[in-house]
Amino acid sequence: MSPPGVVFGGPSPEHDVSILTGLQAARALSKAGQPPVAVFWDKTAKFWWVDPDLEAEAFIDGAPKGAVPLRLGAAHDGGGFAVAKGGLLSKGKRLDVGPLVNCCHGGPGEDGTLQASLDIAGLRYSGPSAAGAALGMDKLAFGAVVGAAGLPSLPRVLVTPSAAAPIFPGPYILKPRFGGSSIGIEVVNAWDDALALVGQGSVHWRRGALAEPYRANAIDINVAVRAYPSVQLSLLEHPLRSGGHILGYRDKYLGGDGMASAPRQLPAELEPGLADALRDAARAVIDLAAVRGVARLDFLVEGQEWWVNEINTIPGSLARYLWVGESAVEFPTLLGDLIAEATSRPAFRWDASGADGLALRSASSIASKLG
Repeated sequence: MSPPGVVFGGPSPEHDVSILTGLQAARALSKAGQPPVAVFWDKTAKFWWVDPDLEAEAFIDGAPKGAVPLRLGAAHDGGGFAVAKGGLLSKGKRLDVGPLVNCCHGGPGEDGTLQASLDIAGLRYSGPSAAGAALGMDKLAFGAVVGAAGLPSLPRVLVTPSAAAPIFPGPYILKPRFGGSSIGIEVVNAWDDALALVGQGSVHWRRGALAEPYRANAIDINVAVRAYPSVQLSLLEHPLRSGGHILGYRDKYLGGDGMASAPRQLPAELEPGLADALRDAARAVIDLAAVRGVARLDFLVEGQEWWVNEINTIPGSLARYLWVGESAVEFPTLLGDLIAEATSRPAFRWDASGADGLALRSASSIASKLG
């Protein structure tokens, strides 16, 4: 049986955090007697076969010493990762690797790009499918799906340099339409300020920006969810902000142990009825967002009002810091379940049923169709 793999990094603003998650997963698998094949995806989108026991500092300048360059090929040509050798058309030794634990946060590792590539390569992987990843990364689409299902969601509008003011008043919170939950976030009081910011062309907003009402008194409530081997929710968490308008990147990731060492209430101190409502909504979102692997769902709560905010389909550290207490799942068990789900429930299977050639046999000439 092929050993499991761990893929991490990627050309994303969350590249560094992805490395930390990947190395944590690799170390836990090794300690559990399943030493993995470690695949590093660098900032230029090149893949490398690396030692899974390296420390984070080895990746500060890119691929570490001793890294072996890899190519990712389509399934029809053997598929999977192979050692890159010689010229463009040369074939290297295929890497013997089983299901991949996807630890790539943000960018093409979490928006469906990597997932679709792995599908074409015939590799199985943990986490969202290509469709689930794309939905989770698109804040506008995810909000629309949640709202259509009848779950509370704050209104969201696209922001372009010439966009008309929305029907809801300021202040506004501006977010990249595609991107992580903590990067490229701004709060402005007036719509003209929102237009001016978007007009400046922030790198995080190149693919679009959106605005929603800023609820200054709302708190963040998070919960990790998974659907395999059965539907399960973690404890509800109330992460505490460090004084800013939002729960930022520094709050989440730059403590000594990331979110595990960040100030928080775990479990969150909520009225029982409110906590039950959030859990029910989380279970509904599992189906709406086609959750695979481990995801983190973020809510906004103000008094007894609440809104589904965002879903993080590949959360930092795979949200292991939330699987504690009454909902405890040991990290090696969590990883084992990710691998088992990837093995038994592939994200996608190609199917050409119905393509029986009838349309081709009955077609007249192509020239006549163009006439």
